[in-house]
Amino acid sequence: MTAQGLQQAQEKMRAAGVNQAAIAVFSHYYGQLEAGATGLILEETIEPLLDPPFLADLAIDDDAARDALGKTVLIKLNGGLGTSMGMDRAKSLLPVRDGASFLDLIVGQVERARAAYGVRLPLILMDSFRTQDDSLAALAAHPGIAVEGLALDFLQNAEPKIRVDTLEPVEWPADPSLEWCPPGHGDIYTAILASGVLEALLDHGFRYANTSNSDNLGAVPSATIAGWFAASGAPYAAELCRRTAADRKGGHLATRKSDGRLILRDTAQTAPDQMHFFTDEHVHPYFHTNNLWFDLEKLHAALTERGAVLGLPLIRNVKNVDPTDSASPEVFQIETAMGAAVEVFDGAQAIVVGRDRFLPVKTTNDLLVLRSDAYELESDGALRLAVEAAPLVDLDPAYFKTMAAFDARFPHGAPSLRAATSLTVRGDWTFGRDVTVMGAVTLADAESPQMVPDGSVLTES
Repeated sequence: MTAQGLQQAQEKMRAAGVNQAAIAVFSHYYGQLEAGATGLILEETIEPLLDPPFLADLAIDDDAARDALGKTVLIKLNGGLGTSMGMDRAKSLLPVRDGASFLDLIVGQVERARAAYGVRLPLILMDSFRTQDDSLAALAAHPGIAVEGLALDFLQNAEPKIRVDTLEPVEWPADPSLEWCPPGHGDIYTAILASGVLEALLDHGFRYANTSNSDNLGAVPSATIAGWFAASGAPYAAELCRRTAADRKGGHLATRKSDGRLILRDTAQTAPDQMHFFTDEHVHPYFHTNNLWFDLEKLHAALTERGAVLGLPLIRNVKNVDPTDSASPEVFQIETAMGAAVEVFDGAQAIVVGRDRFLPVKTTNDLLVLRSDAYELESDGALRLAVEAAPLVDLDPAYFKTMAAFDARFPHGAPSLRAATSLTVRGDWTFGRDVTVMGAVTLADAESPQMVPDGSVLTES
């Protein structure tokens, strides 16, 4: 039955026009799924990473840094729709500051780096079929961003969701688009090769790639890190940040005991009874930012040698085919993580960077802080903290989870949070103009909608 399931999935992918390299990679992981692989990485099989180098401790020659940045391409993962925030288009198109979106601000970062260092620095998006049209339309407003001879994007692949009970591709006539899922951001390696973008970059003289999420405005182009990476001779490197007690969800690097290789472990690869190790910032003191660097020549050689199958560790996610219907069939979504390539390359490295290079927006809580005066837009186009520590925001998800609900309750923009340590909102509160939050503030739930008047100064009670 499972052989039939694989054949059905392959035929479905071919009929949808999925390229052969992606089908080969899917087939590789289907074999692991059929064999019962869970993708779990047990604590007793790894050693925590305790002494990586710190960027702040390194001295990089200015000319070497400029030369390395001149051979670097910036790739942004741009396939996400922001569905957890009620969006139906690319999250990168969400306004962040003064009407400028994530994508607008990223373009500004690239343009500033080009001017400062005199480099070409291409910006290339890895889009999904759901984000491509809107994102390319948005980039059309920045005609100078394109680099001659290079595409502005390439497409992430799609694969069938597999029924848990039969290991056959699921059918869901009510919404056939739900029969498909992305293969995780580990698909970047297959997609950049199959699209021809990898070879085009090499043909145009580029040697290094810096990849990060499009919702992370902290990952600005860095000549210093480019210079370090080029000098290291490493095929691959990951940026890490020191963990705090609040960093419980992010993946981390560790050393595999069996062969001494660096590996990435994500939440989905951790046994439930070992999550206390995973979340303990003293056991695993550094988290993985998903800001990555790789040598394009060595990546091309590895992909060519392996027939596009790098062999990244499987991540097996169990979900309902319709995420909004818990009664719909359970499916496996076969995924891989981009950062798992750390274990593929001999000599892969990691480096600890400042926390300012990790600024993701996953919820409206994050967005409110980013839109507030707790952050400032600096000369390199990066948003950086204007205060010692970012305030902790916790908005009632019943009233603030989606962007429509969030914007309706902050019609005049974010309140001032520069003097705040935390803002907790319970219930239906709408904020007026020029509101200031000072210290740790909690707005309690009430029986009816409430208004914070214009000019209010909210203080600890």
